[in-house]
Amino acid sequence: MTRVVQVFMAAALLLLAAGCDGREEVAAAPAPEEYGGEAIGYFCHMLLAEHGGPKGQVHLASRSEPLWFSSVRDTVAFTLLDGEPKDVTAIYVNDMGRATDWAAPQPGNWVKLDAAWLVIESRRLGGMGLPEVVPFSERAAADGFIADNGGRVVRLAEVPPDYVLGMPQLPAEAATHATH
Repeated sequence: MTRVVQVFMAAALLLLAAGCDGREEVAAAPAPEEYGGEAIGYFCHMLLAEHGGPKGQVHLASRSEPLWFSSVRDTVAFTLLDGEPKDVTAIYVNDMGRATDWAAPQPGNWVKLDAAWLVIESRRLGGMGLPEVVPFSERAAADGFIADNGGRVVRLAEVPPDYVLGMPQLPAEAATHATH
């Protein structure tokens, strides 16, 4: 064997061994994007800009554009449904602790869903007029929101599936207001 072939074989064996060490390369999560006036909600097929409250975006390895959600409730539901794509590379939701306007959270205030403090069972309704999962990057901001709006703080794994997938229970004052 010539020296060139020996070096080539050694290099090939090293590359093969490196690929078999049990570690898989994980692609860096894509950065959050901002939705334009034409962004459509994945489930509702309506313009995001027409709905107030926090929004969500799901990035998939199989798509170049994120899936948009008119509410964080819908974003969480997406993660729980068996029939939805599972090649998720990142999920971002509006950080409502940094938002200055509930109706239109300003650009740039995204937090990863799995890192967020989530308020459920509050009096605030989301963009689709249903009980919302309200995300915060800081626990203190979530606690402040609860002082004004009720609810409780959970992490993503603690959100009851029935809260986002079941029949919504409107807060008493919202249900009363809706009937008058």
